Amino acid sequence: MPVLVELWQPGCGGCRALLNELELVQAETSGRLLILAMNVQENFQIPAELEVSSLPALALYRDGRFERFVGGLGKKDEILKQLALS
Repeated sequence: MPVLVELWQPGCGGCRALLNELELVQAETSGRLLILAMNVQENFQIPAELEVSSLPALALYRDGRFERFVGGLGKKDEILKQLALS
């Protein structure tokens, strides 16, 4: 099952807005996608390894390996299109 990780930090307005859209994505992809959120202030090693330069960011993992960053930040339909899970 693919895993989508939102990289976020407290105080990031865009991160909060994206979380709302990801809740809609989760409802629509029930059982086909796992969505997690990672606070980069508490877990900084992975974002550093991925060279994350701005937040929020969406990282897609398949079979336990980083595959790519997902565009379409902010809107459920665009995120689904990028994931090809709509």
